[in-house]
Amino acid sequence: MKSILARIVSIAFLLVLFIPHFASAETKTFVREYTYQAGDEDSKNSSRTISLREVKRLLLEELGTYLESTTEVQNFKLTKDQIITLTAGIVQTELVEEKWDGRTYWIKAKIQADSGDVVKAIDTLRKDRQKTRELEEIRKKSDALLKENERLRQELATAKGEKKKKETAAYNKTIEDLTAAEWFETGYQFCIAERWKEALDAFTKVIEINPQSAQAYAARGVAYGELGNYNQAIADYNKTIELNPQDALAYYNRGVAYGKLGNTKPAIKDYNKAIELNPQSAQAYAARGVAYGKLGNTNQAIKDFNKAIEINPQSAGAYNNRGDAYYKLGNYNQAIKDIKIAAGLGHEKAQNFLRKQWIAW
Repeated sequence: MKSILARIVSIAFLLVLFIPHFASAETKTFVREYTYQAGDEDSKNSSRTISLREVKRLLLEELGTYLESTTEVQNFKLTKDQIITLTAGIVQTELVEEKWDGRTYWIKAKIQADSGDVVKAIDTLRKDRQKTRELEEIRKKSDALLKENERLRQELATAKGEKKKKETAAYNKTIEDLTAAEWFETGYQFCIAERWKEALDAFTKVIEINPQSAQAYAARGVAYGELGNYNQAIADYNKTIELNPQDALAYYNRGVAYGKLGNTKPAIKDYNKAIELNPQSAQAYAARGVAYGKLGNTNQAIKDFNKAIEINPQSAGAYNNRGDAYYKLGNYNQAIKDIKIAAGLGHEKAQNFLRKQWIAW
């Protein structure tokens, strides 16, 4: 028995600890400049906002071209656009120098990144469908704002009277939205880097600019939750749901926050709503299963873990929690089977359990 368990534990740890070796890793620095010719409608702030967005775009394209040429990223089979989208969530643009003479805004910026770290981060992000979708949405929104800004700028060149007044207001709104988008992207980068206080501050900036941004409240709620301030997280999720009642993830996240505070029944109510809005939410089923387990409803918990695994067969947490539930019911064979699967999928608690059992035997 000991030899069998030893082999299982060894395989589990190999699956978790194996990390590809990026032999070509090196620190790369990319530097670009951008000059913006201000129009009559522009201020220093609007000129800086546009210049910053454009120089950042140029830098990400250059970094994307470089990464696209590396063997490791080629193995991921990503398009250049996908590479740029993912790297936008990883690397930070650093301002080197900027000048404004009243008509021309000149900016110089750089990206400095360890290619090995970036490749590893891309590898992790591309496997996270939720984060990938969010990064794609962020980039699409930013690109759309830049296009709309340019369209309005061209029309303002010849617009007169009431039309000019109307389009000037619309132009100023795109500048405001671009500024908010820049802060949101910065906050999202901090989230990926798990720098939660900085993320919280960035999302607060977005809310100051646009108090109706459900997305910013939702993101700030996550940051508050990660910092252990669950009451404030719930307040932000309340606002998110008020602004967007169809946001399934906000209900799920609020449920998690309620659960952290020991409010199990409100948590289940939120998980129910999250599942109603998104029946394919494996995480909502898994979380509801945990909540039912806390209430002593082990059979219902197992049903939810079954559904979570059906939707996402790679859910290590669902396997581990189902194993715990089976253990409570005295079904030890099924329990150890689930825990072994969880360990193979990288669940640390399951791995530790198997390791202790192996040592005991």
